[in-house]
Amino acid sequence: MRVMIGSKNPAKITAVRNCFSNQEAEIIALDIPSGVSDQPFSDEETIKGAINRAVGALKAGGQIGIGLEGGVQETNSGLVICNWGALASENMKPIIAGGARFLLPEEVAVRLRAGEELGPVMDDYAKKQNVRKHEGAVGIFTNGLVNRVDMFTHVMKLLVGQYLYVKDQNN
Repeated sequence: MRVMIGSKNPAKITAVRNCFSNQEAEIIALDIPSGVSDQPFSDEETIKGAINRAVGALKAGGQIGIGLEGGVQETNSGLVICNWGALASENMKPIIAGGARFLLPEEVAVRLRAGEELGPVMDDYAKKQNVRKHEGAVGIFTNGLVNRVDMFTHVMKLLVGQYLYVKDQNN
């Protein structure tokens, strides 16, 4: 089975590998454009980015295309992290799943509302480099109890589980 990931982000690649490790799968990471803004600012935009990456990855030659996208969503409580994934396969509508949410500190939220992207804001906030490729904002704000790989692995399990369910129903 050839699984194409629409991102070269190491945390996303590891999450996909975590979910296909028991199967014979060739996993290939590609830079597939999300087709949405660099900082998705709603569930809808984040889902669209994940679907665009998954469909693009499938079209690049995979049997399964995966798109994982992080974004933010404004709520009555403040700005929250959201993360969505999509799995595309021939002859089926893309499957989507969302993951963990948590409230961002207002000092981070203000900068995002002003048009900055979370990755660079987190590098500045945490005084680290490439937070998005390592622990992510979730790792910083959960004191390391949950990292970006964990967060996207959970989304991947939801995607793969739905995919297997649909396949079983069609057999």
